Amino acid sequence: MSRHTISLHDKYDLAKESVLLNGSQALVRLMLMQKARDDAAGLNTAGYVSGYRGSPLGAVDTQMIRAKADLEAAQVRFEAGLNEDLAATAIWGTQSAEIRGEGKFDGVFSLWYGKGPGVDRSGDAIRHGNLAGSSKNGGVVLALGDDHVGESSTTCHQSEFAMVDAQVPILSPAGVQEILDFGLYGYALSRFSGLWTSLKLMKDTVEVTSVVDARPVRMSFVVPDFDMPTGGLNIRLGDHWIPQESRLVDDKRRAAEAFARANRPDTRMHGKPGARIGFVAAGKNWLDLVHAMSLLGLDEQAVERMGVTTYKLGQVYPIDVVSFREWAEGLDLIVVVEEKRKLIEGQVKEALFDVRGGCRVYGARKSAGDGLGSEELFQSHYSLEPVGIAEKLGGILIEEGRESAALRSAMERVSRALAADNAPEIASRLPYFCSGCPHNTSTKVPEGSRAYAGIGCHTMVLWMDRETNGYTHMGAEGMNWVGEAPFSTTEHVFQNMGDGTYNHSGILAIRAALGSDANITFKILYNDAVALTGGQAIDGSLTADRVAHELVAMGVEHVAVVFDEKEEPRRVDFPRSVEWYSREDLGSVQDKYRKIKGVSAILYVQTCAAEKRRKRKRGAL
Repeated sequence: MSRHTISLHDKYDLAKESVLLNGSQALVRLMLMQKARDDAAGLNTAGYVSGYRGSPLGAVDTQMIRAKADLEAAQVRFEAGLNEDLAATAIWGTQSAEIRGEGKFDGVFSLWYGKGPGVDRSGDAIRHGNLAGSSKNGGVVLALGDDHVGESSTTCHQSEFAMVDAQVPILSPAGVQEILDFGLYGYALSRFSGLWTSLKLMKDTVEVTSVVDARPVRMSFVVPDFDMPTGGLNIRLGDHWIPQESRLVDDKRRAAEAFARANRPDTRMHGKPGARIGFVAAGKNWLDLVHAMSLLGLDEQAVERMGVTTYKLGQVYPIDVVSFREWAEGLDLIVVVEEKRKLIEGQVKEALFDVRGGCRVYGARKSAGDGLGSEELFQSHYSLEPVGIAEKLGGILIEEGRESAALRSAMERVSRALAADNAPEIASRLPYFCSGCPHNTSTKVPEGSRAYAGIGCHTMVLWMDRETNGYTHMGAEGMNWVGEAPFSTTEHVFQNMGDGTYNHSGILAIRAALGSDANITFKILYNDAVALTGGQAIDGSLTADRVAHELVAMGVEHVAVVFDEKEEPRRVDFPRSVEWYSREDLGSVQDKYRKIKGVSAILYVQTCAAEKRRKRKRGAL
């Protein structure tokens, strides 16, 4: 045996074929691989990455910054977006770089990233960009970070239907390998069809580490025989929105289906033609399905013996109807394993309508069998788990006459596992602030007052004894009270807002509040880090004194700076009109400010405790 030389940099070394990396790092490698592929094809391209952090894509910007030297060497520019929709608009701009004859490169391939709520807020920019189209030598991939169970979000979100509404194709990777594979596929599809494309990413596929085949030449793509309209499908100069819509509806979706047909991101995974029962899934739910089948003892031999086959979708919208119909030929029953609102199930039924009479399709519900109704199968809220899927599939197989001693035994084990999983908790621990966290002090309010929460670590105050209830989406903090105030007997509220949120979009909410009659004190919690996603720096190097100057310039007449004595800011950098207090005085400051009519602000300055510890270890505090 020979000893291999291994380093942490291998994940970005294109000379290394098998590398160890996680999903966020795979997005970095994807950009390097696309550049290498273009070089090999004789194209002089550049790359661009922009977006806004958020779980499960909270580390993308960190990984991009760490890989700065590798990215710059490959002509890939990373630029963190101030917020998601501004970043998406910048992505749109990259596709125009060469069509004016002023471009430095043959095209720019671009990556946008953001979590589900950021996808929602960027709908206008994404719709405009997708209508305009992609460059023939560029292309756009949107990395959609979804949190189905709301573990680190104020919504349990999925992004597929936002993409469907804008008619952006969706690819659903089932792991790190497919983030690379489908990412390359997405750029090729985007260039061919003129569409932006998207990757559905979840913690189950991003926050994992895998050894992958990361050769740039691993994937090859076929250009389908397709009747292109005059002028093609890519972005044009001076393009009006009416012909843009016509090309999108009449040509681009067909091009996306044709590309999928030619390149087959979907495939039969188990069983053979002639099977009578088919299981369909994609992405995270494909992993769940495989796990569920293992719990039922459904190996390749058992699957063939029972007449079962499976189909793994890669392009979940629009699906390759022709290939799907070929797989579904002869099936009596198709079971679509899909959590949240059902996207695949509806397309499956549409694909088979007027083509396959007598084939039943189960998904959200299954037929009762007597023509009198149906019962829920896979719920459309929260998430699906392998054990629950196994219970449902096992029951269906028994109903369809596939019962055996081995299946009955497996179902008994599944039932015991479900019973254990549903056992009552004997103890629970709510998330709480870190030791030394400034929010331990800053989120307290005087007796008789109440506060609204916002997005950030301080959201956890909602389940603490802090007289804080009610919250809003990122950047609209305070607007709940603007609407409620005219109809409430309460005279005043405090509104918590993190410095990252203020910078992202919250500043507009303060401006809007100034235009109302609401009595509100914004508590801007300046902790010098976007701590919720891992301690990144605030984009644009926002400083506490700049916040104070902006507040005064907007017309906030009463601004107080409350600070930790060990971190007192340079007072000369602040507006002369601000008032100064130590954090021990926060209670009396709030007593004073809750009596002020109109909009006031308390700027609470204290560094995130976790960041302090990190900086101490690096000698950077």
